[in-house]
Amino acid sequence: MELPVVRMRNRRSVPLADVPVLPVTETGVVLETAVATGWRIVSLFGLPEGADELRLIAVLGHDAAGQLAALSTLVGRRYPALTTRCRQAARFECEIAEQCGATPEGHPRLQPLRRHSPDHAPSRWSQAPSDAASYRFARITGGEVHEVGVGPVHAGIIEPGHFRMQAHGEEVLALDIMLGYQHRGVERLLESLDRARAIYVGESIAGDSVIAHASAYCGALEALARSHKSGRAQTIRGIALELERLANHIGDLGAMSGDVAYQPAAAYFGRMRGECLNLLMTISGNRYGRGLIRPGGVGFDIDEALAQEIERRVRHLETELRQVADLFFGTASVQSRLEGVGIVSRDACLERGFVGPVARACGVARDVRHDHPYGVFRYVQVPVATAWAGDVYSRALVRRLEIQRSIEFVAEQVRAIPKGDLRAPCDGLVPGELVVALEEGWRGEVVHVALTDDGGRIRRHKVVDPSFHNWPALAAAMPGNQISDFPLCNKSFNLSYAGHDL
Repeated sequence: MELPVVRMRNRRSVPLADVPVLPVTETGVVLETAVATGWRIVSLFGLPEGADELRLIAVLGHDAAGQLAALSTLVGRRYPALTTRCRQAARFECEIAEQCGATPEGHPRLQPLRRHSPDHAPSRWSQAPSDAASYRFARITGGEVHEVGVGPVHAGIIEPGHFRMQAHGEEVLALDIMLGYQHRGVERLLESLDRARAIYVGESIAGDSVIAHASAYCGALEALARSHKSGRAQTIRGIALELERLANHIGDLGAMSGDVAYQPAAAYFGRMRGECLNLLMTISGNRYGRGLIRPGGVGFDIDEALAQEIERRVRHLETELRQVADLFFGTASVQSRLEGVGIVSRDACLERGFVGPVARACGVARDVRHDHPYGVFRYVQVPVATAWAGDVYSRALVRRLEIQRSIEFVAEQVRAIPKGDLRAPCDGLVPGELVVALEEGWRGEVVHVALTDDGGRIRRHKVVDPSFHNWPALAAAMPGNQISDFPLCNKSFNLSYAGHDL
């Protein structure tokens, strides 16, 4: 079946007028057919069309073919839920109800996501409830069933989120996750602020994914402005992205070491995470890379002396990491705590559209750098790291493999940075267009969708952090495990609260 969609590529804009508008009932059938034939929902959001209509725009991705596609439908205040046909639409429709005030009738579990009133709703529409009182937690009854609540205030420096487990003895039967405490109105800010200020918002969406979100944000603007970055700028962006991946993957292995009380590895991984952050600081003056990614290119250069220093330090890091990783993965007591805990199945991943290391750990080789290449990744391939069991051990193993490959990438690319300008002009935006910018952050696929109005201004800016897709994976992984496994399982996902809450 030929899908009624407009075909797209990563960071290649198309006229919004080319996006087909289907009846809402046909849209559900198209989404169901698309997912069954290898597509998945990358983004689904509302675009107000006057005071009485809302246009739902769905962006689809086919990873094997390296293609993107878009379709849309017009709805009113109430419409038949797309989720009844396509489960991947479930959380997106909750978000649409919350942001735009449109109710998907028949939705199996319509829940608030972010504890705020609709900010894109047509003015005459009523506001959908969006608070803790309207959140319907799962309840399992029984004489020996009890309930355990965790958060939103947690020990240590961690963002707020509430987890509620139904348990029989120590066995978890169900886990509910309520987020939204970190909502800042990111999308509205990206739509309303001038570009010089909006970039600061873009790189602050998730504090540990500065490079990924800033690159996706700039990628969308650059496509709409027909701005062409130099090879030098693209390579520096790629190096920074992989340093960000290194810092966070190494930090995650250290955190998992701490959760299984294996302190030697926890201490060494923690120190080595700092080495990667220090490299980002050496390049940009900030340990998280703030100020490095800017529309049209980069704000800082890597000269020959700095390139040699980066190569020397990552090669030294490689030697140290190998020793500690061999110790961590080769210790029987560590293996016994990681294997078989928090399993996410391949079928669940394909059905619900999980991304990043979560997907790759259960055998789904989904990686934007490989499937929808952009920038330097069009010319330099990073092998996709996968495992098959879908448990905590597999998620840790995928991180180890990606650490090795990111080190190789950084060491090779700093020796081969091409000549060129650091920034290209990135001025006026083409009016009436739609662009999708994908970036493979360390947690997975970062998505920025931007639409311009007839005057070339940003009309809608939609952000999808990988945590939006993957928080349900944590909820699916916990049943059947012990309550005491929750910190370890949660850490093996290490999802973002702020990135989800926007």
